[in-house]
This record gives sequence, C-alpha cells and structure tokens, in this order.
Amino acid sequence: MRFLLFLALLTIASPLQAAERLNVIASFSILGDFVRNVGGDRANVTTLVGPDSDVHVYTPAPADAKRVAEAKLVIVNGLGLEGWLPRLVQSAGSKAVVVTASAGIVPLKLGSAADPHAWQSVPNAKVYVTDIANALAAAVPDDAEFFRVQAKAYLEKLETLDREVREAVAKIPPERRKVISTHDAFGYFSAEYGIQFIAPLGVSTETEPSARDIAAIIGQIKAQKIPAVFLENISDDRLIRRIAAETGSKVGGTLISDGLTGEKGPAPTYIDMVRHNIKALTSALDH
Repeated sequence: MRFLLFLALLTIASPLQAAERLNVIASFSILGDFVRNVGGDRANVTTLVGPDSDVHVYTPAPADAKRVAEAKLVIVNGLGLEGWLPRLVQSAGSKAVVVTASAGIVPLKLGSAADPHAWQSVPNAKVYVTDIANALAAAVPDDAEFFRVQAKAYLEKLETLDREVREAVAKIPPERRKVISTHDAFGYFSAEYGIQFIAPLGVSTETEPSARDIAAIIGQIKAQKIPAVFLENISDDRLIRRIAAETGSKVGGTLISDGLTGEKGPAPTYIDMVRHNIKALTSALDH
C-alpha cells in the first residue's frame, strides 16, 4: 500500500518538477546547444530554427508564437541575424526577457552591415556562453551557482577546442590557407585563425550572386591557385559545384556554418561542428 502511495506521489510531483525548469527559447540550433550545456537539467530548451536549417530565411510557424509566449527567456544571436524574430515576439504577446548572446563582441563589418556569424570564432563562443550563463542566473537566482559551474566546465572544453584549431591551422602551409565557401559565414573564423574565405554569396543566404560576381570568383581562384571549394550544410550546392568544375579546384567537403546537423549527422553539437570543419579544412589544404 505504501509503495502504491509512493508511486502516486511521484506521478503528482513529476509535472510540478518539469514546470519548475526554466523555459528557454533559443533562436537557432547553435545557441540551443550553448543553452543546454549551461542549463543542464534546470532548463527546458526549445530551438526555433532546427538542425540543417537556415536561420537567415526562416519563416516562423504558428506553433513558434505559442512557444515564445510560454518562455521566460528568449536567447537570440543579434547582429541582424534574426530579422524575423522581433515581430514573432511581439505577435506572441510574450513577456519573456530577450537576451542577446553576442553582447560584448565587437562585430566585423561587411559593408555597412554587421557580420552576424560571431560564433565561428571559439573565443567568441566563450562570450556567448558567459552571456547565457549570466542570463540564466538572473532568471533563476536560486540556481545561479549551478549555472556558473555548468558554464565553467563547458568553457574549459571550449578552451581545449580553441587550442586544437590553432594547432591544426599551424600545420597548413601559409600559401594554402584560402578556400571558397558558399556564403560569407566564416569571417570570424578567418580573423581568428588565419584561413581566408571567399564567398560568392554575401553575409546572408538571401542574396543571389550575379554572373559578374561568379566570373570574378572563378578568375580569383585561377589567379590565386585556391586549392579547394567547400559546400555548406544549409545551402544549395549547385553554385559551388559549378565553380569547382570551371576551375578544376577540388570540392573539399561540406562545412557546417549556420546550423548544426541532426543527431545522426557529423555535427550535432557546437564542438562537433568546429572539429568537423577544421578536419575538412586541414585534409583539403595541408597537402
């Protein structure tokens, strides 16, 4: 009898415990991974733009408004990445605190616009994680120490990851540290680690390159003897394959840019993504 009563109490308690978890929305998969690493089992994390999806051109679904309305925190990248999100928050009537995870990062500029892809530098990712940890701690002060410990452990992993990238790039001959990618997603990686990326699309996948742009890139590849071109997991690959065919450059593989892959893909987490990208780059460029 006591055992049955115990089971009944467990059944009643579990929904309450689930409800006590901090309800957090992350705008896209990379931020979602950061929040899960910091929030652990104290945060219920929902990602709006899922794996292998393009945050630049996302169209919110009606279910997204419901999720945002129920959230206590909405974590966004900022830097102009999620142009669709302010309207979503407003239409949802959300009282959630909107947290910009890139706060404190000095943005690179592409023309007059900020380059939003700041997470491609691992030192910047550490800023994101710190901003997220501070936001979670402010939202649930009783769990602040838990979030601080979680963040510290994850930041140590990012420190190791940063060293791995620098050691890998150091093995690539300097004259071979240049590649073509689909859109301008790797400016921060380039600035941090010294590999030059040239992209036929601009900072957003919404843009379309002109025939003149493509001809200029083909000329640049031939003139600079750029050894490899790369596909991206979120983009149509036909343009890059055409450039490769016309220049004789090899397709070095697929880089993960603006969205993680699903669980069965090569990059279901941020750390997996960076390791995947540096392995693809080094194997294409170091010989």
